[in-house]
Amino acid sequence: MLLDRLRTERYHGSESWRAMVQGFRDLLVFQKAYRVSLDVHRISLGFPKTEQTELGGQIRRATKSIAINIAEGFGKHAGAAEFKRYLRIALGSSEEVRAQLDYCRDLGYITADQYVFYEREYMEIGKMLMRMIDVWQ
Repeated sequence: MLLDRLRTERYHGSESWRAMVQGFRDLLVFQKAYRVSLDVHRISLGFPKTEQTELGGQIRRATKSIAINIAEGFGKHAGAAEFKRYLRIALGSSEEVRAQLDYCRDLGYITADQYVFYEREYMEIGKMLMRMIDVWQ
């Protein structure tokens, strides 16, 4: 499978990891951002009714924005600089989610364990985005 090759293969001659990426769904950062956003979406549906359209809606939009910006930037095929611009927007959304997680924890909408788990997930997504910004050409 392509993803297994992306995880294990190193650069050899003319076939780089980037050449193996056929679409945004092949990007591990997209996969992770998408998967985690689904989890956060489901959790946010359990927030109090007063927060469904406020904090719940904000965190749902921000988590989805990460995956959507990766997909949109990749799909434009407008060159590395343009793709990196979208990756930076996704990075900003990742940081936004981290701040929203603080609110969710402090307001008692998520458990301490959930907070630690999702904080780590979004820190990792941020690191993956920064790495892509650094190496994408």
